Amino acid sequence: MDILASLTPIFKPGSVAVIGASTAPGKLGHDILANLKNGGFPGALYPINPKADEILGLKVYKSIGDTPTVPELAVVVIPARIVAATLEQCAAKGVKAAIVITGGFAEAGPDGERLQDELAQVIRQTGMRVIGPNCQGVNMPHELMCASWPLITTRGRIAFASQSGTVGAAFLDMAAAEHLGVSGFVSLGNRVDVDEAEVLMYFNQDPHTQVIALYLEGVKRASYFLDALREAEKPVIILKAGRTLQGSRAAESHTKSMAGTDAIYEALFRKYRVHRADTLEELFDFAKALAYLPKPKGKKLMISTSSGGAAILAIDEAEKHGLLVPEPNPILKERLREMLPAHCAVGNPVDLTGDAISAPDLYKQVMDKTRAEYDTQVVIFGDPIPGASQQVTPGASELVVYLGGADVEREERQKFYEAGIPVFPTPERGIAALAQFFRFDPRPAPAPGRPPVAVPEGLQLLPPPDAAAMLTKAGIPAAAAPLALEPEQAVELARGFGYPVAMKIASPQLAHKTDMGGVYLGLENDEEVRQAYQEIIEATRLYESWVTVHGVSVSPMAKPGGLEVILGVITDPQYGPTLMFGLGGVNTEIYKDVAFCILPAEDAELEDLMTRIKGYRLLTGYRGQPPRDTKALLSAMKALAIFAGKHPELDQIELNPLLLYEKGLFAVDVRIFARG
Repeated sequence: MDILASLTPIFKPGSVAVIGASTAPGKLGHDILANLKNGGFPGALYPINPKADEILGLKVYKSIGDTPTVPELAVVVIPARIVAATLEQCAAKGVKAAIVITGGFAEAGPDGERLQDELAQVIRQTGMRVIGPNCQGVNMPHELMCASWPLITTRGRIAFASQSGTVGAAFLDMAAAEHLGVSGFVSLGNRVDVDEAEVLMYFNQDPHTQVIALYLEGVKRASYFLDALREAEKPVIILKAGRTLQGSRAAESHTKSMAGTDAIYEALFRKYRVHRADTLEELFDFAKALAYLPKPKGKKLMISTSSGGAAILAIDEAEKHGLLVPEPNPILKERLREMLPAHCAVGNPVDLTGDAISAPDLYKQVMDKTRAEYDTQVVIFGDPIPGASQQVTPGASELVVYLGGADVEREERQKFYEAGIPVFPTPERGIAALAQFFRFDPRPAPAPGRPPVAVPEGLQLLPPPDAAAMLTKAGIPAAAAPLALEPEQAVELARGFGYPVAMKIASPQLAHKTDMGGVYLGLENDEEVRQAYQEIIEATRLYESWVTVHGVSVSPMAKPGGLEVILGVITDPQYGPTLMFGLGGVNTEIYKDVAFCILPAEDAELEDLMTRIKGYRLLTGYRGQPPRDTKALLSAMKALAIFAGKHPELDQIELNPLLLYEKGLFAVDVRIFARG
């Protein structure tokens, strides 16, 4: 608490001296003094300028030593070369803190680093608390203290600290445009003294702050920063710049801070429940939602809209973030039908169409009728809808999105802001912001019972022997997969191939046999084959209510050493076949490292398809592994593309895994889905 108390002269000063106050509007020394005065600062203001007598009606003093009382805070806007000496004079006067706006320190090269070292030495010797240098100052609207620019007097709930003045100004502009204001703004600059950890601690105990937002390029004192995150009781949103190698170098040159490894930041943000933003818009949106929206009781959303397209965007974003958009129950749906015009689509969303322009109260009717069944009302005004602001309730679990409303929208937004209701400009931004309330919820465990991957409805899985034969005929080596209907037949087939062999369940309902224990590999003798057959059939009995078993396929084991990839075709009803390639085996489902190419395709497009997966280096030889036969892979791609073109009745073709060797390739498992 001693540290926090030492920051009080910065954030709640009783009096302020502006060293470098200017008579010329447009200069920082003039504008900051004007903002302090025009913002209603209640304490004494002391402009310091040896060449002026009066500025903005305020008496001017030649030096800090001439002020009639001791200012608690000095705002310094003078050349960098004389800042250190000036702070020594301030300390001698009894000034407790300073905000150094001036640039030209460590960010400016060796000479600037020397000046910053001198400044740091003065701070150590005097005990003054200093924000900056090279910063945009501090604005505390609840204290009527704007030692910064632009002048924002709206008292908000979000505290924002930034290592970039321009990013800080952009955030303030967004807050001002929506009349949200801030509870505090701090431009940290080069952080010669006060840093992000202390600011975070300060606003965590500030009664006016509900949410803390930070723009960081690096962290000065890691242990203090972790302590601040650990102790934070309020939501913290951070936009961490310098995620890439080149970006981190730019961050270091900007603020001379260690940008750190992004993966480490990702881990610590998760550990301490920090809401990480990827863009400045997300930083603002997340902070706005967490500060001004009530926490929903659950994830069920009801969408009311005048725009079907905007509602689809909202649903896509909701699914992306694990939010739910369930249909109303039959009774509720019938009540909605009775209440709304016949041409309105009733479900989730409820599409009010253009009728909402002349009858905006339809929104309120839908919300009132569905409120008990849903946790959040997502209200999308997708047209120029007068009276929109009268349909929502301040403080209710309602997410307002307004877009496409032109002048009417601008007028209604103003009314929303005056009522303290946040408005989001697009469905995606609104839903992503709402999802922050659930960001750290545990992931749900998969439901027990039926295996998660079955044959899609409306499709037919071809028998394994037929699928393998078709691909082999097309010119792609594939493992034969004849069916055995009893154990001894399986033994006979295994002897014909020669051991070892693989055995798999054959069912038109199962696309992925491993999900229910239906795959046995590397069987070495007759007894192992008999035992595997019995165990496969036994496993299917758990699912016999919905699985039809056609037998057990027997295949020769592929030679070891192949890299598992996946090669396949998905046929779109409008655009035709599309080729898919990526890492295969179980990695396909887990990592989803796949890329797609529209067919027909030239050789160059297929070669590019190989390079677009993250695991491409595995094909070229990585960490002592041999390079793979990409020429054979290219031939297989071309063969599969030709095969798909000849069979438009096929919906999907999947070779997974396709083993890629130093020389040649071999499809271990082939799945072909035909439209039923």
